Amino acid sequence: MRILFDTNVILDVLLLRQPYEVEATKLVASVERSEINGVICANSITTIYYLINKAVGREIAINSVNSLTMMFDVVPVNKIVLQNALKSKFLDFEDAVLNESAVNSGVDGIVTRNPKDFKSSTLPIYNPKELITVLGL
Repeated sequence: MRILFDTNVILDVLLLRQPYEVEATKLVASVERSEINGVICANSITTIYYLINKAVGREIAINSVNSLTMMFDVVPVNKIVLQNALKSKFLDFEDAVLNESAVNSGVDGIVTRNPKDFKSSTLPIYNPKELITVLGL
């Protein structure tokens, strides 16, 4: 199963955000064990770097991004993704970009802590707990 991870799920792991960290860590560990194919949108990487750098420093931000890019596939944000995101029914542009990037890269679904933000998506949307159940983890 090829799943795009929303930025918030990755940040839950990296910033140890409670109570979300446990489920998010379980999912990231399943990517690390190659049980699922994890995908991250390119613009999520820059956001993750920025927030980790701000919270705990540059070295940890660099190490985090390096680890993520080794473990996850990174899908592009290009002109078509941006144009389709602008035309979408999403209220939040960043979510629209993530969704369009996921659609264009052929993922099987998106995991997010905020499924309501993706109600306009044509892809299956899971919260971390639901995806854990679907995967039988």
